[in-house]
Amino acid sequence: MARAAANGVELLSLTDHDDTSGIAEARAEASERGIRFVDGVEVSVTWHGATVHVVGLRIDPGSAPLRGGLESIRRGRGARAQRIAQGLSAAGVPDSLEGARRYAENPELISRAHFARFLVEAGRAADVKNVFQRYLVKDRPGYVPHQWASLPEAVGWIRASGGVAIIAHPGRYKYERAEMRELFSEFKDCGGAAIEIVTGSHTPEQYHEFAKSARQFGFLASRGSDYHGMGESRADLGKLPPLPDGLKPVWHDW
Repeated sequence: MARAAANGVELLSLTDHDDTSGIAEARAEASERGIRFVDGVEVSVTWHGATVHVVGLRIDPGSAPLRGGLESIRRGRGARAQRIAQGLSAAGVPDSLEGARRYAENPELISRAHFARFLVEAGRAADVKNVFQRYLVKDRPGYVPHQWASLPEAVGWIRASGGVAIIAHPGRYKYERAEMRELFSEFKDCGGAAIEIVTGSHTPEQYHEFAKSARQFGFLASRGSDYHGMGESRADLGKLPPLPDGLKPVWHDW
C-alpha cells in the first residue's frame, strides 16, 4: 500500500489467490494512505484441463458461499504442495516444503510462488521467473496438475457475495482462438461480467485483441498490474497505460 501511494494509485484491490484473510489489513493501510480500496479475491479454476483465474471485485469476504468455496480450494492446495515437494525432492531438492512454508503467512496457502522464492534462496535459480521455467511448469519436476473449482462454481461464489466476476489476464492461457471464444461464451452464460484488458501479463497488441473480445461479448473492461512484489512482477503498481478507447470500465458505476 505504501508503494501504491508513492506511485499515485487512487483505487486498488487486493486479490489474493483463493483467500481473503489479508483484506482487513490491506483496507486499513489503504485508508491511511488515501487510497480507495476494493475487496477482492482471485479464484483458481480448471477449464479444459488448464488453470484459469477468475477475479472477484467488490465481494463480501464474509459471504458463506464464497468462504466455503475458497476453503475447499485451500484444502486442495495443501495436498498439491506436498506433491510438489515430493517431485522436487526426487529431482535433488530436499526440504522444499519447509522452505516454502517460511514464505507463506497462511500455512494453508502454499503456492508455487512460495516454492519459487525458496528455490531462489537455495541458489537453485537466479530469480523467480527462472525457477518456474526450470522446476514448476509442465514437464518439469515440480509441476503438479490439479483440479480447481469449475467456472460456474467460481462465478457463482463471487456473485453470491455481491461481487463482479472477471477473467484475469486471458492472454496467459494457451488456448486456441476457438477455445478462447468458448471460454468467454461460457463465462458470460455463467454470469461473468468483465475481462482484464490491460495487465502486466499482456502485450500492447493483446490490449487491443482483448478489447475487441470485450466489445464482441459485451464485457466490461478491467485493468490490473498483477503486482506480486519487487522482482516478481512484470508491471509496477500504477504504471500501466489506460484502457483502450470505447470500453466501459468495470468500475464505471462505483
